[in-house]
Amino acid sequence: MSRLDSFIRRLEAQRACLDRAAALVAALPGPVLELGLGNGRTFDHLRERLPGRAIFVFERHVAAHPDSIPADGQIILGDLLETLPQSRSRFAATVALAHMDLATGDVAQSLRLAASVAPLLAPLMRPAAIVVSEPALAVPGWTAVALPEGVAEGRYHLYRVG
Repeated sequence: MSRLDSFIRRLEAQRACLDRAAALVAALPGPVLELGLGNGRTFDHLRERLPGRAIFVFERHVAAHPDSIPADGQIILGDLLETLPQSRSRFAATVALAHMDLATGDVAQSLRLAASVAPLLAPLMRPAAIVVSEPALAVPGWTAVALPEGVAEGRYHLYRVG
């Protein structure tokens, strides 16, 4: 498979999983966390799928399209390994949905980062919340959710917080 085809399949899987996650948390109160803004595509998608829901973005530095930048107060700048623990009192056990979009371009490095971030994210998540992640995660109390039709196993992951 070409890199272009792989990229397209990844984006299709990401969209399908975000849509499934948005439907699963539609009646669950709480904010949404986007871990990694990138160019802002998934933030914009979540904003459209969950209108009126507070979406907070964690990012090292903003480099997104101007139409896809969160409002002041909804972006938390800095290293996730520092900003997530600092946000614990603000978000403790209230977050309904989190999307971990932490690709670094280096697969091994991305996996290490996700494994480091997931335990920091866990205390922020409310019971029955959903976590969407490209890399697989192993967090006590999180169980896998069936992927949407057409998403290949291992391409993207959905978890329900216990």
